[in-house]
Amino acid sequence: MSAPATTHRVAILAFDGMEALDFAGPFEVFTTAARVAGRSLPAGSAPLFEVVSVARSLDPVVARAGLRILPGTDITDPTPADVLLVPGGVMDAPLACPATLNWVRNMNARSQITASVCTGAFALAAAGVLSNERVTTHWEDTDDLRRQWPALDVVDGVRWVDNGHTVTSAGISAGIDMSLHLVARLAGTALAERTARQMDYRWERDA
Repeated sequence: MSAPATTHRVAILAFDGMEALDFAGPFEVFTTAARVAGRSLPAGSAPLFEVVSVARSLDPVVARAGLRILPGTDITDPTPADVLLVPGGVMDAPLACPATLNWVRNMNARSQITASVCTGAFALAAAGVLSNERVTTHWEDTDDLRRQWPALDVVDGVRWVDNGHTVTSAGISAGIDMSLHLVARLAGTALAERTARQMDYRWERDA
């Protein structure tokens, strides 16, 4: 494998109350994909994926159930991302923070792909990223998403919905399947399959 033409920067929003696996699952997929791809690259090559966690501040983020995570940077960092990913969980903190929603809005304008896991779709809708698309979220929250944003076409019983620029997934573990799908989009199905194998994960590749 020759050196990658570009490094895909993946920015994952971190916030108090987020579901740990909504964050850590995609983080693991993209970092593992970078490691697996790197085995076939010349020594010293730039990684295929660079993954960074972004929070409102550099203070520790307390995920749901108490897991503490140190963000890599904060929302004042203007560096654009190729992939913007918003996890779900308890959405009170990001939905109540205009600065966070504005960051999501601005990052989305420059991203190739903007994705959400689980109830992260609520933040994308609140930021105006989602308006009338076909979307999904955790099965417990589909009715609430329909009530709050009736213009959205909220669907049940799927692992993810890919609209091209925006991609939304169902709950928790579905974010891993969606992230492998994004690896396939950006770097090929073969790498996504090798990544799932490295993770000992049975990839549900059908949305």
